[in-house]
Amino acid sequence: MESDPVLVHDWLARSARRAPEKVALVCGQARWTYAKLNAYAARFAQALVDLGVRRHDRVAILTGNCPETVVCLYGVLKAGGVFVILDGNTRARRLKYVLGNCGARVLVARSNQAGVVQEALGQLDGDFRIVWTGAGADAGACPDASGVTWDSIFAASGKEGLGRQTTVEDRLCESVDVDLAALIYTSGTTGKPKGVMCTHWNMVSAAKSIIRYLGNTEDDVILDVLPLSFGYGLYQVLTSCMFGGTVVLERSFLYPHVTLKRIAEEKATALPLVPSMAAMVLRIDNIGDYDFGTLRYITSAGAAMPVGHLGRLRRLIPDAQLFNMYGLTECVRVCYLTGEALDARPGSVGGPMPNCEVRIVNEAGEDVARGEVGELLIRGANVMQGYWDDPETSARAYESGRYPVSRWLHSGDYFRQDEEGYLYFCSRKDDMIKTRGERVSPKEVEDVVCELEDVAEAAVVGVPDDILGQAIKIFVVCRRKELTEKDVLRHCVRHLEPLMVPKHAALLETLPKTEHGKIDRRKLRTL
Repeated sequence: MESDPVLVHDWLARSARRAPEKVALVCGQARWTYAKLNAYAARFAQALVDLGVRRHDRVAILTGNCPETVVCLYGVLKAGGVFVILDGNTRARRLKYVLGNCGARVLVARSNQAGVVQEALGQLDGDFRIVWTGAGADAGACPDASGVTWDSIFAASGKEGLGRQTTVEDRLCESVDVDLAALIYTSGTTGKPKGVMCTHWNMVSAAKSIIRYLGNTEDDVILDVLPLSFGYGLYQVLTSCMFGGTVVLERSFLYPHVTLKRIAEEKATALPLVPSMAAMVLRIDNIGDYDFGTLRYITSAGAAMPVGHLGRLRRLIPDAQLFNMYGLTECVRVCYLTGEALDARPGSVGGPMPNCEVRIVNEAGEDVARGEVGELLIRGANVMQGYWDDPETSARAYESGRYPVSRWLHSGDYFRQDEEGYLYFCSRKDDMIKTRGERVSPKEVEDVVCELEDVAEAAVVGVPDDILGQAIKIFVVCRRKELTEKDVLRHCVRHLEPLMVPKHAALLETLPKTEHGKIDRRKLRTL
């Protein structure tokens, strides 16, 4: 019996051997089989070697949600390198920082991104090569004379032309599972972006655990609209290539009507969501007109989903199993809750996923009693190796153990645990509100406000107050214009403890979001 691979890209190769003509990736009208995806990745790996990429070198990918990005990430791994996927809309300032921080040898970018790329590279030193994709590059014209075009790499046609992979496969003997596979950069909402270091071992272990609790099979078709620069979006591709499924890759959720039609068109069985996407779905007036009949499950991660939204999703798509999950970039996924437990324990994110362990501790690092609030610590093979080129921040992120991999990761999030061990997210440590000398969880207030049928989204922050220390302010996005700030505050008075009732309320058209769709509370505090 064939043993499981230990390297991320070897799972793609195994799926290509087992089902070469199976569709691995759908993007627009393009349909890529496993054989084609694996062959293109191998050819791109050879091109990287020809450009001077060696084992452990970093390659940045700026092409967004498209087949080229998937080809590139697997090609980088086949060449022994480390992939760094950036959002396709990354601006020059962030691009410059990431390229300089990770010391990338090669950047893959679209020809229409030439202006951003050249602005970012203006002050970077060193030997640097660019691979250009897109319409301009396909025509044979490089936006930069030092660049290489995608077409020139794949000029040969047919299987024979893409068969130049023997030397690359031989080089894979140099890679081991503790080698870095990826740097995933945080959104940087609390400072400069940090490069989360993930080894092959981390990524394969995390993916195996996710596949196990989701019960994935080769029949699953995942509709992925999440950015591949975001761990949640990236793992839809990585897990699917491991279990031999299909990913329908959408460029964004900018046009929800178009995306939702794809569920029936492609017979999607899985729909991963972040809370902002769920809010958009629930705001659609004719949502009942869409066919969700093929969906086997829906997942929610990336941020805390309001309890009201979870209930509405379950009523809207009752035949799909809903997984309410918690995770963070530094360890991909931590815990999940599904089934009848969602009704019995509203607001809970369940218990740890397979091969993952958690604790809740106070500021002294001592385990807290059930029901008390403390910081969540995480331990397991899914936990990152640290932050790239930042040993001080890396050291602060861990609670040391008896041996290196036994250390606990500080999540930076406050949780509590009920008597049966189920976990409840309270807030980011930085977001917890201190009012009248006591701590208030923003999520508890947001959940109550989202119970109002006319509320699409809500976010709570603490604002300076001479008497209270911090006053609670809630920002609300409404489904109808008739809802007022007074309506929101009256609802809070009726359903919240006096300590938790907001002093201020404001109605907005939209909530500010990070590039990964999370609510940007730092911006809200300035409004």
